[in-house]
Amino acid sequence: MRSLIFAAALAGFAAPVAAQADANAHTTSADATASTATKAHYNTGETDIGTLLDDPASRVVINRHLPGFADNPQLEMARGLTLRALQQYAPDMITTETLDAIDADLTTIAPQG
Repeated sequence: MRSLIFAAALAGFAAPVAAQADANAHTTSADATASTATKAHYNTGETDIGTLLDDPASRVVINRHLPGFADNPQLEMARGLTLRALQQYAPDMITTETLDAIDADLTTIAPQG
């Protein structure tokens, strides 16, 4: 049931996410990599979901706090957003407490790159 609710939440923001992705199209992957590489740790407010999911260590953290989140095929549309930005579309599932717990765990992971 929970995954159904999450899928509905993801489907509900597909258009805004696509519009945001178009707006961010001017940012190159090299810019994103350089930006992430200068940070000491990943976090839910500044690190995009795609970067978090592409790093196996941070993907484990995401799956620990949001079971099934990383495997949702509709998540492809949200790879350019941060988890904190995504929270507005699924506030019951992606709570501030959950994001704070994810941030705490992410401090133990050195970003790839």
